[in-house]
Parts: sequence; C-alpha cells; structure tokens
Amino acid sequence: MTPRAIIIGAPRSGSGKTSVTIGLLRAFARRGVKVRGVKTGPDYIDPGFHEVATGHRGLNLDSWAMHPSLLCHLAGEQASDADLLIIESAMGLFDGIRGEPKRSGAASDLAALFAIPVLLVLDVSGQSQTAAAIAHGFAHYDPQVKLAGCVLNRVGSERHRTLCTDAINHIGLPVLGSVLRDPNLVLPERHLGLVQASEHPEMNAHIDRLADAMEASLDLEEIFSAASPLRLPSGSADQALPPPGQRIALAQDAAFTFLYPHVVHHWRSLGAEIVPFSPLANEAPPQGCDVCWVPGGYPELHAGRLAAAENFKNGLLRFAETRPVHGECGGYMVLGAALEDAEGVTHPMTGLLSHHTSFAHRKMNLGYRQATLLAESPLGRKGQVVRGHEFHYARVIHPGNDEPLATIADGLGKPIGFSGGRRGMVSGSFFHGIAIA
Repeated sequence: MTPRAIIIGAPRSGSGKTSVTIGLLRAFARRGVKVRGVKTGPDYIDPGFHEVATGHRGLNLDSWAMHPSLLCHLAGEQASDADLLIIESAMGLFDGIRGEPKRSGAASDLAALFAIPVLLVLDVSGQSQTAAAIAHGFAHYDPQVKLAGCVLNRVGSERHRTLCTDAINHIGLPVLGSVLRDPNLVLPERHLGLVQASEHPEMNAHIDRLADAMEASLDLEEIFSAASPLRLPSGSADQALPPPGQRIALAQDAAFTFLYPHVVHHWRSLGAEIVPFSPLANEAPPQGCDVCWVPGGYPELHAGRLAAAENFKNGLLRFAETRPVHGECGGYMVLGAALEDAEGVTHPMTGLLSHHTSFAHRKMNLGYRQATLLAESPLGRKGQVVRGHEFHYARVIHPGNDEPLATIADGLGKPIGFSGGRRGMVSGSFFHGIAIA
C-alpha cells in the first residue's frame, strides 16, 4: 500500500502542534497503523518524542538545509515500511527565511513540493469566529498549499466549540475535531525548549494521556482519509553528512543528547559502527574506535560532574593524540579549557581546545548557518560547505588561541566570521551540521 502523509501545521509556535502530533502518533499506533513521525526544520528535540510515541526513529526534514533530492531520499526511507507519515511543522506553517524558491525551511515548502495536505491546529483560546478568518487566510495564502481541515485546540466550552466550528465550516473547511483546554496535556519546557523525551520521568504515561485526548476529541478516520498518498521523486543521499570513521565513539548520556537522527542513520547505513560511552559515568572513549564525536546537549547542567570525571578527561586526551575528536555545541564547550555554569562557578573542562565558555553570561544564538570548513575535520573536507544550525545561550568569553574551524554565514549568506576551533586532531564549534550544501 502506498503510504499516506499529512502535515500538522499552525499559525505560530505554542499552538499545540507537538501535543496533537504526539497524541495522533500514539493513537494511530494503538490501532495497528504503521505510523512514523517527521519534524520539519532543525528542531532535534521533537523527533525524540515521535520515537517514543511510535517505537520507531524520528526524522528531521529541513527544506533549507537539505537539497530536494536529499529530502526525497530521507522521506522515502521513513515511509518505506509505513502506512502513514505525520509531519509536524516547526513554528508557523509558512515561517522560514528568504532564499531559493521552496527552500525557506518552512513546512509549507514540503506541502508544496510533495503535495502533502495540511491539518491546521488553531489555538482558539480568547477567540471564536475570528478563527475562521485565520483559517481562510491559510487556505488562500499559497495556492500550492492545500488544507485538509482544522483542529480546534484549547476549546473552553461546547458553546465555544460550536461558534468556532460553524464559522470555519461556513468558509468551506471541515473541522476534524476539537481538544478541550487541559493543563495536563502541556509538555514541560526549559531554556532550549521542551524537556527531551529521555528526561521526562513518565513520558509513556503522558503520551498515553495525549493519545486518549486525541481519540476522544478528533476524527481519526477522517484524518487518515485526509492524508494524501505520498509519491516522491527519486532521491539521493549524496549530500548527507558522511560518517567520520568506521567505528565512531559517541558520547551519549544526559549531558550529550543532541544529534540528528538522520545523521546517525546515514552513518550506520554506510556500515559505520556507533559505540556509545558516557562521560557522566566517567567513561573514556573506547580505544578500538577511530574517531570520537561529542554532540550537543546540556553540559552546563552537569559541569561539576564532568569536571570531576578524570577517567573521561584523561581518556579523551589519550584518544586525541592519535585520532580525531569533534565536538558540536555542548561538546565544543566540554572540549574547551573551562565552562562557567549558570551560578557563575567555573569548572575545568578537557582543555583539548583553549577557549572558555559561559552559561552565566547568556546570549541567545539561533539560526541557520553555512559553514565553510578551513581544514579537514570529522565534519568534512577542507573547503566544503556544510549547512546547519545554531541554537544556544552559552557563549565564548575567552576565545583562546586555536585556529578557527570554519567561516560561517547566516542562512541568507551574510558573513558572520570565524567559528569554532581546531588544534591537532581536535575540532569543534557551536555549529550543528545537517547536510552538505
């Protein structure tokens, strides 16, 4: 059977897309539907929720960072054994950046490129008939983006539901369900967005509550029927990030969790072996590996434990004498000489690079990045351009004296300057690589 696909979109962040998506994923899985989750844009947290809800790996599809051929390849892989793909939009449905046509990073790009209909989630708290005006605007903003219908979220009463539903039906759009206002359905958040799925103490129970709410509130049969058969052009993985080695020592614990699912999956598909180790458990990278990758996460929340993890630090130093080590974002912070936590306490890190970072002196850095690599590294070849993303509040307070890893520009190509550092076989930056440009 040809898999079907639908996009869960909304006018803005905070409308309830994630709760609706996770609830639908679990609700369909309960019914025996082979359902898979996808997140648009560079958000690496929500795919973890999708994985817990379905039991299958999540995926990011980013129309800015990924060439259309790579989008087709990755979407095809995710749909290969599925009945239904539920694609959760980042931010508002049409929110992206200026650039090449249909390469803005917005979920609407995927809707247009692959003719996937959109189920529009409307937070109707504080409004009634006005919801129809918003839905009307979405239905007519881009003729290539088709709405399958609407879901009303945070409905206050039966009268409220009727007012909104009648107004939306009047403009020719179906309402496929309404979810009552319920604070128990809200996911917890912190400084980089939602708490990750692996950290939520009762994640399965919470997802079951969301699924119960969606089953009681939404017409699942109509939503499945509204999803369109997914017919993709042939794609290619040529612009996926290649594995940096054959056996990759991967730091993996509560401090190091941010690595895009499609990156790890592609590494494995080319025969690379991923060997996890835990710095928080004071484990060194396994010596049988030929490269070490330290991903992003929340090292600032565990700085004291990391500073005291002598076996990890000494083992990483020995590893770096003969084999490459690369750190992304949080990993870059730990490769530096020192990390200042939120309370202003400075903790010694590995010292493989010479910079100092601080979470006490916060500055938000958020956006697409184009990195031109200045030297060979696990991220790619010298001169190669990698598209990716930054999202962090920590900043460098002492730059150190290492050579820069890359020059970076923003998503529109505006130069920003040098990024990261490299010394010997060690490299790192705040930049998260997504795909080769």
